[in-house]
Amino acid sequence: MAQTTTRKRMAEFLESHPRTMGALFTVCLLLMQAGNVAANGASAYSGP
Repeated sequence: MAQTTTRKRMAEFLESHPRTMGALFTVCLLLMQAGNVAANGASAYSGP
């Protein structure tokens, strides 16, 4: 029951603040890219 009201309040907040929704979307995209970069940097190469 509490999750439903929280989701509803969050949806109402984002509906009235569209720039915040854009900022959250951008942050999610940047975090996804940072995860990929970290995964590539963590691999070890056994070379000559």
